[in-house]
Amino acid sequence: METTISVLTETAWSPYVAGIGIGVLSWLSFLISGKPIATSTSFAQTSGMIEGVISGRKAGERPYFKKIKTRIGWQWMLVLGVIAGAFISALISGDLQTNAWVPPLWASAFGDKALTRVLAALAGGVILGFGARFAGGCTSGHGISGTLQLAVSSWISAIFFFVGGIIAAHLIFHVIA
Repeated sequence: METTISVLTETAWSPYVAGIGIGVLSWLSFLISGKPIATSTSFAQTSGMIEGVISGRKAGERPYFKKIKTRIGWQWMLVLGVIAGAFISALISGDLQTNAWVPPLWASAFGDKALTRVLAALAGGVILGFGARFAGGCTSGHGISGTLQLAVSSWISAIFFFVGGIIAAHLIFHVIA
């Protein structure tokens, strides 16, 4: 029992243990629900729900929202669970930092203003969301669920996730900074 508790209080887990955990979770997701792990559709559904609140029923009549159904479904709950799990993990490990809006690497390159960091993160999130919808899935949908199903499109997407991430990191921290 002592070993189990000490593993849960670690601030960083072995990538092998985390990978095995994600693999088991993927397997259970298919076994229990018959659906792959994915999250990007939940963000599109949320935008449709927000549009529905603002404009009435017009959002639900759009062809895209008819296709993805603007509702709280299992993917939406998965995102909520990831957020809650991250918070609980940070609490248990003692790694919860309320003053860490600006990581040291960012601060050394762009300054320590939290608003700049938040705006950059928001812009990056919006761009990532559009890219995920354009690609027909996100890193969890393509990178985890699609690759374990040996989908060629997912393998191509996963390769380009890494290529894009390397290029973006290089541009941000070596060219722009």
